[in-house]
Amino acid sequence: MSRPDGILDRMRLHPEETEAGPWRAVDDAEFVALLTRLLPEGRGVLLVDGRSGSGKSTFAERAATLLGGVIVHSDDLAWHHDAIAWDDLAIDHVIEPWRRGEDVDYRPPGWVAKGRDGSVTAPADVGVLVLEGVGAGRASLAVHADAVAWVQADRDEARERGLRRDVELGRTPEEAERFWDEWMSAEEPFLADDRPWERADLVVGSREAEWAPGRTTVALQADEDRLTDSR
Repeated sequence: MSRPDGILDRMRLHPEETEAGPWRAVDDAEFVALLTRLLPEGRGVLLVDGRSGSGKSTFAERAATLLGGVIVHSDDLAWHHDAIAWDDLAIDHVIEPWRRGEDVDYRPPGWVAKGRDGSVTAPADVGVLVLEGVGAGRASLAVHADAVAWVQADRDEARERGLRRDVELGRTPEEAERFWDEWMSAEEPFLADDRPWERADLVVGSREAEWAPGRTTVALQADEDRLTDSR
């Protein structure tokens, strides 16, 4: 059911998280303007955080495409390394080199240990580096970034979306359920302790009924002076 403003009714969230608002739908032009005003002179590091199944990758892809940026996924840094403690890799081998104007071409420890081909890359000449993943907006990373976006999702819908994705990747429904529950045992206490949504400049609604080409549902969290033309 939708409210008069066209935004869906209240989400079911984890107990420590409160729903952002007021929500409003913006077109791509306004969306780009909002993000650009969060980044110094249109260049900078944008962290995209949210719970598993929230739609972080979808939002990050949209932001990077519209801003002409590049995405680094935390899953690649964490692969066969540590599901949660990958922030030092992001700082030392991605964010800081890119800030210095260097091309990022990095093989994380898990890639080396397991012989995975390729590397994590981010060209120095792109204007925006988007780092997305669970915990991307944590305190240790936020101090190295220009803006944090939190993708807020209904708890039940996020779970359904995550399980569906895992089955599409080849797991059986039973394996997907087991994998989800194991991952939640690490994700939920970490997010409850760090509370990255509280330092977000922008919160994005991600229910499937709200996703549409050229439309993003947002709630502004940043200081008004950063998000108005009158600054």
